[in-house]
Amino acid sequence: MSAVPSGQAPDRPGLGPLLRVLVVNPNTNPAVTQRVRAAAADFESPSLRVDVVNPQHGPFSIETAAEREQAEREAIALITQRAPQGHDAYVLACFDDLALQAVRALVKVPVVGTCEAAMAAAQALSPRFAIVTTFDSAVPGIQVLMQRYGAGPLATVRAAGIGVAAAASGEAEAVRRLLACARAAVVEDGAEVILLASGGLTGLGPMLSAALGLPVVDGVAAAIGAAVARVGRPIP
Repeated sequence: MSAVPSGQAPDRPGLGPLLRVLVVNPNTNPAVTQRVRAAAADFESPSLRVDVVNPQHGPFSIETAAEREQAEREAIALITQRAPQGHDAYVLACFDDLALQAVRALVKVPVVGTCEAAMAAAQALSPRFAIVTTFDSAVPGIQVLMQRYGAGPLATVRAAGIGVAAAASGEAEAVRRLLACARAAVVEDGAEVILLASGGLTGLGPMLSAALGLPVVDGVAAAIGAAVARVGRPIP
């Protein structure tokens, strides 16, 4: 796969270049995209813009191998289409880091995967962290990524038994299950940090942190923060 050259951020008289980060939610659920967009807004500044998009076509939730394959194709196609716009970095806002290596081969700017960045953020706080995801079938894939990124023997992963769409909609039962799952990770696994492992869980970190009394890493926010750091602008 040949690399697509990146365009240059436009100069603004007296203000310098406007840096741009493109965040791609690989599913087509607008509620997930809105959660990601709200998280991205915290990083914007007069010199940095964070665009958040999702493909027009593809799975509403990525919960099966077939949905993952379709989402990968759509995400790659979307970034190929957007590459001439000159973004300075890309974020793939999906915890299983789908299409990460393919997109890195496609563009010449940093591409940040949510799992890779979020795991690094959690490990920086404590090696005893617990990844909390949505549905049970996501756990084996996350365990593979934990080994790839060197999570260590003290890290664990649990699923709250909820769908991505239910999590993104903020349903009361989904939030209750999420909190119960995180509490179990603290009590039974000895977790000192909770890592939220789904775009549908974006934005729920402060609530969980207040309820549990310990740090909660928002996976998507961690990835956006890593991309912002890579393009040379401090996190506001």
